[in-house]
Amino acid sequence: MLPVKTILAVVTFAVIVVAPPLRIFDTASIPKVWDLPLPKREQVASGPTIETLKAARAHVLDADVLNGKGGPLDHFYEALAHGGLVRVVHFGDSPTTGDLITADARAAMQKEFGNAGAGFLLITKPWAWYNHRGVVMDASGWQMEIAGISELKDGLYGLGGARFVGGKDAEASWLVGGGQRSLEVAFLASPGGGTFAIEADGKEIGSFDTDASEPGPGFATFALPAGSSAFRLQVTAGSVQLFGVEFQRDRNGVIYSALGVNGANVTLLSRAYNQRHLSAELRHYHPDLVVLAYGTNESGFPNFVDSTWGEEMRLAVKRIRAALPEASILLMSPMDRGELKEDGTIRTIEALPRLVEKEKGIAAELGVAFFNTYQAMGGSGTMAKWYAAEPRLVGADYIHPMPAGAKIVGELLSGALDDGYNEYKRRMQIRQETAEGTVRRSTAP
Repeated sequence: MLPVKTILAVVTFAVIVVAPPLRIFDTASIPKVWDLPLPKREQVASGPTIETLKAARAHVLDADVLNGKGGPLDHFYEALAHGGLVRVVHFGDSPTTGDLITADARAAMQKEFGNAGAGFLLITKPWAWYNHRGVVMDASGWQMEIAGISELKDGLYGLGGARFVGGKDAEASWLVGGGQRSLEVAFLASPGGGTFAIEADGKEIGSFDTDASEPGPGFATFALPAGSSAFRLQVTAGSVQLFGVEFQRDRNGVIYSALGVNGANVTLLSRAYNQRHLSAELRHYHPDLVVLAYGTNESGFPNFVDSTWGEEMRLAVKRIRAALPEASILLMSPMDRGELKEDGTIRTIEALPRLVEKEKGIAAELGVAFFNTYQAMGGSGTMAKWYAAEPRLVGADYIHPMPAGAKIVGELLSGALDDGYNEYKRRMQIRQETAEGTVRRSTAP
């Protein structure tokens, strides 16, 4: 039997609805989800199995699923080939918030290339379904400012899109396994900033004063004792403004950070962040790959898709490129999104295929990579099949994947990246052999 917390998390996801552009999820709309009529019983009584769906999906997979193998991802692939520390930051909406899809992509990549740490986490949970697989979080005493809905509108949200303000005795804790050896706290340094302390397994290991002459990003790193797993941050004096923490191991491999903001759309990156601040944050973490996974929420607004959505995506990419000119950028299209019709059938929402094609064109135009999630998972009508599947792969909103569905998408993404990496290695091998052949010919008597 599933634990109560797991059941509550699944139920919570089932009642998430999409938000209009430029706004974050509105809790007042939750009852609308409970009122959604369900498909006729006979439609779901004998649905396909996961194995059947995988077999059917194999017929739609081709080289077009991941565009940009021959260049836009080379920086990322080169970093993997060198075998050092490789960072991925994955921006997205509610599935990313819950570490759905990202957790499975992370697991696959860390299994192949090494686990360099748990990565970036928020100070506390802005939403009940915020999650990072393998980490248990708890906190008290914090006020939150969320990108896109904050009344401050200053755009200072750190890497993860949220700022946490806490006075004396505000605290946060994380239970993290896997031999983490350092913890870095990201904060907003400011005049009169307070002090926080860090504990590992109940013993204080250091403290830091966030006071500064002017506001700006700040970072404090603490070495963690070998074998420690329970970590606690407490405000010891004044008031602090924190963004998050990053856990890292003392070995090479992949750090894959899920940066989800619930209800987000691409305007979060194109408009909500202060550009100077965002650039400073990105340059500090210096990711080798930046994934932008937006479009699901926007697909419910055809006029937005057909008018200004493309320009917002272009602006978001250009802001990332300005901060990280060498990094690889991957646009990850939304999954299929279903809607219930009057005849009781579930069909793909009308604007979504147009959005996917527009995003594909923008990626080609700007010279970044594109992963066609919609096509990879099966294309039009996939959510109807997923809702009827045994076990069910998507919730009753025909939008948010259940864990088994998220696992499919995460493995599709990691698999496509792995295929691209193998193609990169073949190109490098051919280049090396060609260069060696040229040298031999030029030195031949």
